[in-house]
Amino acid sequence: MALRSSRIYVNLHVKDLERSMDFFTKLGFEFDMRFTDPQKAACLVIGENMFAMLLKEDYFRTFTKREIVDTERYSQLTVALAAESREQVDEIVKKAVSLGGKTFTDPMDHGFMYQWSFQDPDGHIWELGYLDMKAVEEMAKQQG
Repeated sequence: MALRSSRIYVNLHVKDLERSMDFFTKLGFEFDMRFTDPQKAACLVIGENMFAMLLKEDYFRTFTKREIVDTERYSQLTVALAAESREQVDEIVKKAVSLGGKTFTDPMDHGFMYQWSFQDPDGHIWELGYLDMKAVEEMAKQQG
């Protein structure tokens, strides 16, 4: 039997929890205050049963024996999120940049898929993508 989890929690280290919460709130996200302690951590609600725990670096260190990655020099991971349209991808990335984030890639148009990414104020990479399912189905038909 395949392992299936009912929820996902991605742990991300942040330098300034208040700044991070402000950034993501203005970007349109919400926080689950039941799992938020402003002194240590905040539970960012990404979607149904999808969360990112924003952990102050001191607190994050209690979860690992390894050195915390320098996000200005290294990529630890990318958080990829599905958007409802190409326009929504552009809207979110532009808003993130206006709030203090940075673009990470240029927009990429693959025909059936459109994506663009930004870095949050702590350097974590967030990739927004739109997948045109009609185009995917058409490609599948053509491939036989």
